[in-house]
Amino acid sequence: MKDNLFRDVSTITRGADELQVEYSTGDIVKRIWREHLRPRFGLLSLASVAMLLTAATTGAIPFLIQKTADDVFVAKNAEMIYWVTIGIVVVTIVKAIAEYVADVTVAYLGHRFIADLRIQMFAKLARADLIWIQTVHSGRLLSGFLNDAILIRQTASRSLVTLGENYFKIIFLIATMFYMDARFTALILLFMPLAWFVLSRQRRKMRKSTTKSLQETGDLSALITQTLRGMRIVRAYGQEDREEKRAESAINRALEFTMRGTRARALASPAIELLTGFGFALAIYFAGAKGIRGDLTLGHFMGFMTAALLIYGPLKSAATLQTQLQEGIAAASRVFGVIDQETRMIHAEGAQSLKLERGEIEFRNVTFSYEPENEVLKGVSLTVPPGKTVALVGPSGSGKSTLVNLSLRFFDPEKGAVLIDGRDIRDVTVESLRDAVALVTQDPVLFDDTVRANIAYGSKPEVEEQVIAAAKAAAAHDFIMGLPKGYDTKVGEAGGLLSGGERQRIAIARALYKDAPILLLDEPTSSLDSEAEAKVQLALEELMRGRTVLMIAHRLSTVKKADLICVLNQGRIVEMGRHDELVAKGGLYTRLHRTQFGITGGLHGSGADADSEDAVAVAGK
Repeated sequence: MKDNLFRDVSTITRGADELQVEYSTGDIVKRIWREHLRPRFGLLSLASVAMLLTAATTGAIPFLIQKTADDVFVAKNAEMIYWVTIGIVVVTIVKAIAEYVADVTVAYLGHRFIADLRIQMFAKLARADLIWIQTVHSGRLLSGFLNDAILIRQTASRSLVTLGENYFKIIFLIATMFYMDARFTALILLFMPLAWFVLSRQRRKMRKSTTKSLQETGDLSALITQTLRGMRIVRAYGQEDREEKRAESAINRALEFTMRGTRARALASPAIELLTGFGFALAIYFAGAKGIRGDLTLGHFMGFMTAALLIYGPLKSAATLQTQLQEGIAAASRVFGVIDQETRMIHAEGAQSLKLERGEIEFRNVTFSYEPENEVLKGVSLTVPPGKTVALVGPSGSGKSTLVNLSLRFFDPEKGAVLIDGRDIRDVTVESLRDAVALVTQDPVLFDDTVRANIAYGSKPEVEEQVIAAAKAAAAHDFIMGLPKGYDTKVGEAGGLLSGGERQRIAIARALYKDAPILLLDEPTSSLDSEAEAKVQLALEELMRGRTVLMIAHRLSTVKKADLICVLNQGRIVEMGRHDELVAKGGLYTRLHRTQFGITGGLHGSGADADSEDAVAVAGK
């Protein structure tokens, strides 16, 4: 089914790399403001007012301390005790309420922001080009939803509240300190430029290490997903130790980059502490000298030092958060890299709905390649007449599944066109095209939902009678009624609670329920045993009746019933005709038939003929 999509490992690497796109901090901040904060300006304003109140009440505390020292303890003013007490109570109440409002409001903004990002990511994945989806491991995308998004949420919530609040506090407290004594304030802040220079270097290291750590976490998610899906093979081939070593290596690499980030983050706080400590020492020295000369009152000194001590915490916190903010920036770059992934399968300008009249499919001189200079289809021209069945047969990689994919416009041909009822499908809306087509694949895709929901998936509104009728036509009703809850039974992840034949019959029931005039079958019976195949074959015959059918097949019983058999080899049509005609020609189809019929009763198996050794492998094109 892959049409040699993964023959070049670099293709996978390119897809993985596209999860990481370089954005500057300014670009990300502007985007967050434009797309997520500005639409909620009211809440943001409320949070800002609350943070301003918190900062203002913090800035009032040094004045209250100064009044207490000078007017109460020195001047012995008894009346001032009551005013200072009332002032402290009022300031405390206002500060407590403001902090609560700020915390709750900004927490909602942070969580809403992440919810919006996840919605955008899922919407992008649901509509992204399949060729890109197939080159990025699902584990890495899952890591984006979970690890990256959680890191952004934690950073956004913490940074929006704490950084904003701390910067407001710093501004108010510096203003208070300058008001009280500009010279002492300058001494305390003397070393701050050097501190910010050190922090800027640490921020760059932090972002780089976080990016690497997230990449390693994504690789670990991919490894876990792959191992869980292939657990039977891992056990059968005794590769538990090998997979454990791979996981250990990925975990240790992630740990290494995480610790690099931790060291960068941890350095921020001591740097601020050390440099502001020097400033404090100088300020205390000069303040003490002025106090000895009688140029500075005790209250003035206590008020100033209270402000200086209060500003220490916000400065230290702001410095630490500046480095932590880079974690969120690095994670946001990965998330936005997914959201900004360009989708090429879009409507042409002026595209109209497909109005199906006959249901004819035409491939007109179609050329297509997944990789440069490696054409999968080479000038293929084929017409599927209305209401007829055309079977595609050929070696692995000959282009069979690609023709099916092009019919649904999962990809666009590089040259030529695919037409339905004479209209280029690029000129019709994707929704109307896919509404007219039903697909049944070799590996039936069921979702972890009820049997009923799986049958009605993606079609018209669910109607009980029609669901049951589709199941009966697909020879599925009897086994469904034998399930614990009948049609309300959950089928498990990927339909894992059902057998292969049961899953396939539900997939056929889904196509019957959709009742589309065009049917695409991608080897729907290839992986079934004889008993299951017989049941599914009956259901397929019911499904195909009266529809235009393009099918990939290797079972002789299926191929013989086709109105036309198209034999592909190396991206070209080499033979066309009915079964008897092709056998009599003595060409590739004849060799496939002679080599394989005696082994499997179909066009599948192995043989000595070099041309047919891999003639119709299940994943073939």
